[in-house]
Amino acid sequence: MAIYMIGYDLQPSKEEDYENLFTALEGIGSGYWDCLDSTWLVITEKTATQIRDELKQHLKDGDRLLVMRYGEGAAWLGFKDECQTWLEDKLQISKSPRTRSAASLSE
Repeated sequence: MAIYMIGYDLQPSKEEDYENLFTALEGIGSGYWDCLDSTWLVITEKTATQIRDELKQHLKDGDRLLVMRYGEGAAWLGFKDECQTWLEDKLQISKSPRTRSAASLSE
């Protein structure tokens, strides 16, 4: 399985609802991380194209979507325990102060 980063820029109007998009993101694979606004990490066997095609039905005119497969290397700062633990566990991080580097992505 691979980890994909999914980022989006939504242009909602007052009457638009994106609950279907968020439900679809939760169901893309076997796990997800959503600790940032507009950015998710998902664990899935699907390709970036399959993910995009599955999510595009939930987007409106003017919305933007980016789907990228995670490679090596990750660094972050300021996340609470649950969010940081997910990153360390799923990205197989070697722990060092303040910066984390991914060794590999295999699960």
